[in-house]
Amino acid sequence: MSHNAERGPERLDTIRYARAPQAKKKTLTEQLDAEVGSIWAARPDLQLVALADGAEENWRYFERPLWKEAIRIVDIGHGCQHLKQAMAAVYGDTVQARAEYERLRVILRDEQGGVDQVIAQLDRLDRMLYRQGHPRRQKALAKERTYFRNQCERMDYARYRAQGLPIGSGIVEAACKTLVTERMKMSGMSWGEGKQPILTIRSLQQSARWEAAWKLIAETYHTPVAHEMRNEIM
Repeated sequence: MSHNAERGPERLDTIRYARAPQAKKKTLTEQLDAEVGSIWAARPDLQLVALADGAEENWRYFERPLWKEAIRIVDIGHGCQHLKQAMAAVYGDTVQARAEYERLRVILRDEQGGVDQVIAQLDRLDRMLYRQGHPRRQKALAKERTYFRNQCERMDYARYRAQGLPIGSGIVEAACKTLVTERMKMSGMSWGEGKQPILTIRSLQQSARWEAAWKLIAETYHTPVAHEMRNEIM
């Protein structure tokens, strides 16, 4: 990404990968390692950012040596989903829940130490529910409080934005739809071993790599033809 003083961060290019389910995502992680390693070898001056949702398996992957210097960021969209669920746990499906969510969402995204303010507010709401005698709501809220406490070091969004770093993984979410869902989940479809070749082809197409990839593939189908000349005596 590059940074424009007026428009903020601008995406320069996107490389997409799609893999069928596999234990420990072995092939996908190997592909990512190779991709990132080759880019960083050519441009060691770049700042590496690891941006993902809160799934623990993602952050275990980012513990690899290649990502040691990366800035780790939890996707703001997933953080806001948990914030919305926290407000629903406290207030239910009400206007107050939506209003409090919008207020805290702006604090989380824009204010220095925003995540600390959000956690402090969730703690206050937990005490309020305890006094009012709402154990079920407390239990639902506790799940979201734990989420923010576990992820708080990756949610300093005001600082990230000031540095021109991305805070949202919308491009990934969009790829899930355009690369996978629109092709693989049409009515009546059922996929066996053929799903991975389709995903690979679409990944190459959406990464503007199809022409180069086809040249490599086509070479495997080329066989030299030798003509044998014979002199026949009549």
